[in-house]
Amino acid sequence: MSQTTTETTPFAGRAAPASSEDRAVKRRRVLDILDAKGRDSLLLTTNTALTWYLDGSRVHISLAGDPIAALLVDRDGDHLVTFNNEAGRIAAEELPAGVAMHTVPWYGNLHEAAAAVGSAGSGAAGAGTAPLAEGDVAAELRAARQQLLPAESARYARLSAEVAGMMTDVLSSARPETTEFELVSALAARIVAASAEPLVLLCNGSSRSEFRHPLATHSPVGRRAMAVVCARRDGMVANITRWVRFDGGTAEERDAEARIAAVEADIFDATVPGARLDRIFAEIKAAYARHGFGSDQWELHHQGGPAGYAGRDPRVTASATDTVVLDQAFTWNPSGPGVKIEDTVQLTASGLQVLTVDPRWPSTTVNGLQRPATLQL
Repeated sequence: MSQTTTETTPFAGRAAPASSEDRAVKRRRVLDILDAKGRDSLLLTTNTALTWYLDGSRVHISLAGDPIAALLVDRDGDHLVTFNNEAGRIAAEELPAGVAMHTVPWYGNLHEAAAAVGSAGSGAAGAGTAPLAEGDVAAELRAARQQLLPAESARYARLSAEVAGMMTDVLSSARPETTEFELVSALAARIVAASAEPLVLLCNGSSRSEFRHPLATHSPVGRRAMAVVCARRDGMVANITRWVRFDGGTAEERDAEARIAAVEADIFDATVPGARLDRIFAEIKAAYARHGFGSDQWELHHQGGPAGYAGRDPRVTASATDTVVLDQAFTWNPSGPGVKIEDTVQLTASGLQVLTVDPRWPSTTVNGLQRPATLQL
């Protein structure tokens, strides 16, 4: 295995987005985990953990594949291991300052190589002690990711606002004869042009409104359609759902739209510092019944949860006991028959701030917060 220099001039197209101030805090958080566990190193191997710790580096090639890097955090420093055929791009465009980079052949084993670098593998005190694996401290790492730091909060807000603008532009140009594939392909083009990756693209027209995770088809959208986007840039994922309608809607539709927004408002009210996710989940279940959707609606689709470097980090369930903190991001997505509402928000000292917002999109006030209405064309 070889080690390469990090003193590489970035190409014109991209420089590593990492903030040195944010990264110092993240390293301290990981060292605190090591202190609590009485260990000297931690091996990071998942896309969520790597992009968080490296503060926005792209460590993937295939969106469906494993990362092409692994990283050992030890008490002496940070050591990233990547394949020899990936090293040039990583060094030039993705590597934060102060991270030592090592390479293995493209056919090598990243995890074994990363576990062997650093002080634990160099004959220093602690040599021979295997590093902690992510799975050993999954809850602790999730907690370390919860409170977004200033630079990453700013990046997240920019991405979220851009994605909301894309929704406005694309759905405003839709027509009843527009197919679901045409709509999501237009969204995909805008996402990629913004240097982001479309992780999820969903659409259902009026003929397929019963599906809550509707992969697009060649069906025309008809009189009414839903579009869903989860877009990732610099490791962070913005999530949004919007509806468009080409008539005034039925009384039943408008009533259900108002009631699902009321369910969301109750979830927002429960999302406060110190709240546990399982307690919020109990409130979600109660809110469905309270607003006339019946007690079983929560079983028909996941309800969202904390957001950031994963689409949901984690999805909220009765067994999720993470505690809400200030500056944490969330995407809740309550849904009912033919209705759903979803935005990416951040809990700040002044309350919930909606990040996926475009002032051009029609909105209505729900419990003091501007929430998206259906766009009527």
